[in-house]
Amino acid sequence: MSEYHEPVEELTTEARDFHRAMRSLIEEIEAVDWYNQRVVTCGDENLKRILAHNRDEEIEHACMTLEWLRRRMPGWDENLRTYLFTEGEITELEEEATGKADGSDSTESSGGRGGLNIGSLKSSDPPNQSAH
Repeated sequence: MSEYHEPVEELTTEARDFHRAMRSLIEEIEAVDWYNQRVVTCGDENLKRILAHNRDEEIEHACMTLEWLRRRMPGWDENLRTYLFTEGEITELEEEATGKADGSDSTESSGGRGGLNIGSLKSSDPPNQSAH
């Protein structure tokens, strides 16, 4: 059974690469969870350290894949810049980024179209494309 939701032959190479990256990200995050559960329940301290090391390697893999997506797939860069490495309430960051905190309604924020009301997350500074 295919993991694609559209006919694979109709997808571009780029779309298939995005799918590969997102599936890999899901698998890496799942592996982090599995290893973390083992670390928490393991009674042997030596094995616990090995499992923690393995978990941390999976975190590294997930971060590398996330960075690949940030550099290539529209939307990731803007949203990661809005939410990562911030302080305060995470749920309020969207309101600050979209100007929704001022009490404007959803039709005004979304240009009168209704919809998801995420507004523009573009900043006046060009995205930094250098590796971190």
